[in-house]
Amino acid sequence: MRRAEVTLITRAGARPIILQMRPDEPSERPAADFLPAALLEAIAPRGSARTFAANTILINEGDTTDSLYIVLSGRVKVYASSDDGREVVLTEYGPGEYFGELSIDGAKRSASIKALEACSCRVVQGSELRQFLAAHPDFAMHLTHKLIRMVRRLTEQVRSLALQDVYGRMVRVLTELSEPAGEERIVRQKLTQQDIADRIGSSREMVNRVMKELTTGGYVGQRDGRLVIQRKLPAAW
Repeated sequence: MRRAEVTLITRAGARPIILQMRPDEPSERPAADFLPAALLEAIAPRGSARTFAANTILINEGDTTDSLYIVLSGRVKVYASSDDGREVVLTEYGPGEYFGELSIDGAKRSASIKALEACSCRVVQGSELRQFLAAHPDFAMHLTHKLIRMVRRLTEQVRSLALQDVYGRMVRVLTELSEPAGEERIVRQKLTQQDIADRIGSSREMVNRVMKELTTGGYVGQRDGRLVIQRKLPAAW
């Protein structure tokens, strides 16, 4: 999705807060998941400005914190991990998106969040978030619709993990993350084979094996560091 640069100026007391979102950030999320400018301007003064270096863990699975994070710049990934260090990436967020809303019910954090690059956020404490929800039914509706889309997306991911093989899961992810460009499809983000493996619950070695065969068959190539689906991928491999 393409987004124009937005600069919002509000006031928290006597100090102005300037929020700036970079244009043309790649995203796998529908436009409806991004906070409208009016809501972003309204909620910003209730939070504090925070910056995080790349690879910083913002939230750990099992934490009891209850803050909402609004991403202003940079990107973060949401992931679950096992005791032996394996990870599965659930999704990513970029400027204009928010995460941490599941803590509204007071339960522990269900996933971890890590900065993929240096990023800045507005962090809204749980008590402030609950007050804002009560005072702004339009935000409550936005949040409800976002959660509905999240459940649908995670249902599809569970179905894919349970019923598809590694190749089928790769096809699903590459299709979801790409957009048409003539007769080809170009993956919006620069993905490593480990990135793909983390998204589909597989090993990098298995992804490498499948990718080599697809490349040899003329189905997949690379351009400017991005994967290009050069022709329709086979239904099975």
